[in-house]
Amino acid sequence: MIRGMNYGLYIHVPCCLRKCSYCDFHSQAMTDGETRAFADALESELDSLPEDFSPATIFIGGGTPTALPEDVLSRLLGAVRGRVNTGRVEEWSCEANPGTLTEGKIQVLLNGGVNRVSLGIQTFDEKLLKFLNRIQTGEEALKSFRALRTAGFQNIGADLIYGLPGGSTRQVENDLNRLLELGPEHISCYCLSIEPGTALARMSVSEADDEEALAQYRLILKTLGAAGYEHYEISNFARTGRECRHNLLYWEGGEYIGCGPSAHSHWNGTRRANEKDTQDYILHGPRRAFEERLAPEARARETLVMSLRKIRGVSQSLFRKQTGFDYYALCGPAIEKLIADGLLKQDGDFLQLTESALFVSNQVFVELV
Repeated sequence: MIRGMNYGLYIHVPCCLRKCSYCDFHSQAMTDGETRAFADALESELDSLPEDFSPATIFIGGGTPTALPEDVLSRLLGAVRGRVNTGRVEEWSCEANPGTLTEGKIQVLLNGGVNRVSLGIQTFDEKLLKFLNRIQTGEEALKSFRALRTAGFQNIGADLIYGLPGGSTRQVENDLNRLLELGPEHISCYCLSIEPGTALARMSVSEADDEEALAQYRLILKTLGAAGYEHYEISNFARTGRECRHNLLYWEGGEYIGCGPSAHSHWNGTRRANEKDTQDYILHGPRRAFEERLAPEARARETLVMSLRKIRGVSQSLFRKQTGFDYYALCGPAIEKLIADGLLKQDGDFLQLTESALFVSNQVFVELV
């Protein structure tokens, strides 16, 4: 066991009431019996965690964890507390869908140790909610947020999607204004990407025009900046000190163990993932979809790309200490070209994406891997 380090635990709950049209995460509708069988299998996997596993962060995602029956959700949180040393946990997040939150489930989260809720609002526009096949209305999203706050949650994040076909800059502005009235500590804004295998892909829906999506992104940057949110990662904004610590582990090359079907882990230098098959997981436990140990140079390149997602960028001195490589020695020609193209900049010790590169960051990253 590595002691004295910050590492995380991720739990994937594949349950949802119905599949959103854009979602390519592993999730499915489940009967009550299937959710209980899933909880059995998850408890068995949690038993395999290293002795005295003491994460600094826990993140329960999906799927929709709050789609679980109240007693199963309570059991899941209890299983974590029973098998994990939670004394070092600084942040315990759980994703929630406004259409599945009840007062009872909110109390289960509070009593179970969760201190941060990530609420999947996506939009308040009723037509777009139907287009996305969301189960909630805009009014239900408002009520769910207020119920979380009333119950005592002091750290609430909210997700929005922009770049929606049929959406507009005015619609995004309305979404932002309604969200800012609620005052979440954290806001994530993701541009819609139509992934293979999703309902939108099967419907041959086209993504929004790049210029329109860029205009919406710039509006988000301006609006949230003026409201006092720090833009700390490409798609993420937070009040001071409210950055998502678990996601920072990913972006800074940290270590974590994932449990549940499709969950990924990065532990002791090895990457692995469980198969995306809930029924097989229930019957046989986790099976490996892959397991690999990256060569030091490949690992360093991956760390560089992930760290560049942060607005502050990547520290040259810290990167050298962490990986054993200088990033100019690792991929200097590509970095110099990207700097010349106005997509990267060296600001003192930090290599950063330029503002013009934020919306096309994948074009930068592909040059560096």
